[in-house]
Order: sequence, then C-alpha cells, then structure tokens
Amino acid sequence: MYQFIESIKVEDQEIFLLELHQKRVDATFAHFGKEGTTIDLAKIYKHLEHDEDGLFKFRIVYDLDKKIRTQMIPYAIPEIESFQLVENNSFDYSFKFEDRKELEKMKMKAKAEEIIIVKNNHITDTSYSNILFLRGKDWFTPSSYLLNGVQRQHLLRKKQIKETEITLQNIKEFSHFQIINALNDIDENFIYPIDRIINLPGNEEYEDI
Repeated sequence: MYQFIESIKVEDQEIFLLELHQKRVDATFAHFGKEGTTIDLAKIYKHLEHDEDGLFKFRIVYDLDKKIRTQMIPYAIPEIESFQLVENNSFDYSFKFEDRKELEKMKMKAKAEEIIIVKNNHITDTSYSNILFLRGKDWFTPSSYLLNGVQRQHLLRKKQIKETEITLQNIKEFSHFQIINALNDIDENFIYPIDRIINLPGNEEYEDI
C-alpha cells in the first residue's frame, strides 16, 4: 500500500501552515478513492504534547488505512554548496510519497550536492523543495513544479512571489535562486547566485537520467 508523508514546521511549540498541510492530506485520500476519510493533523500534534522550544520538523508517515507514524526532529536550514540540472522527463511526484528511491537514484548519479530536476525542458523542483528565482527585484517560481508545496502556495497567496515559465532557454535571465519548502520560508541568508548551478546551459552538457 502507498505511504505518504507530511513534514510540518513547528517552531517554539507553534505549528505552521497546518490548513494547507491538512488540505493536501484530504486531497490525497480523495484522489485514491477514500473521499471523506482523512487523518486529523491538529489532533495528532496535540496528542504529542510537544513542549520544547526551537525549530522542529514534525514528520507524519501515513497510509490510506489511516495508520500513522510520527517523529519530531530538530531542524536546521541546510547550506548547499552546489546544484546540478538533471533531466528526467518521466518522473512524477504529484503526491508526497514516502518512497523517494527515484529521487535518491538521481542524486547519487549527480556531481553536485543537490539536483534541480528538468522535465521536458522545464525547470521543476529540487529533490526536496520548490525553487524561487530572482529577476530584478521580483521572485518567481516555476509553473512546471513537480509538487505544489505548501510554502509555495502560501507565498503565492500572499503575493510575495509570482509564477512563471522557467526553462533551459530562459534560466540565465535570473540572477539568483533559493529553495523553499514547509520548513524553509524566503530567507535572505540562503540566496544563491545562479552560477551555483554547475551545468547551466552553455557551460556543459546535462546529465540525462
């Protein structure tokens, strides 16, 4: 049976973006034929009686029979030294599956610390996050995402970022980029110059998985 994950930000005992996480869980159950069935994330968190300050990843693994496993993991935002564009036109991650074997396989073949997946010539996501690209003073996120992450939805709703088509042809129009996910908001301390991507178009050939 499929297993799915939610990774939720908890900081100083406050839980973040819970509504969007719950909406994604509900949509997952509905898509796989369990309309009206779900797990209550707020209730699960409350039962943990988490009382520590600091930044944590609240990780929930669940299946369609509502079996769950939980972890509360201390979290620090990672600094990434290098990124690589990796082509994979068949990869699908439209639901947040726990099985990440295909992603790990792509990472193992790469020469950089983190990968940016290119699908049908379009920039999508890294192995664990959505991406923002800076052009002028505005931040843009690719319309060709693999997974419509909760932070991505939140920032679009707040109009802090815009959505646009980002391809191998226009990626050099952007000067910087950063990664976002449920635990990584926009953060000026983790903005990377575009040449942190080691195989930008024109630099070398892409690795085709």
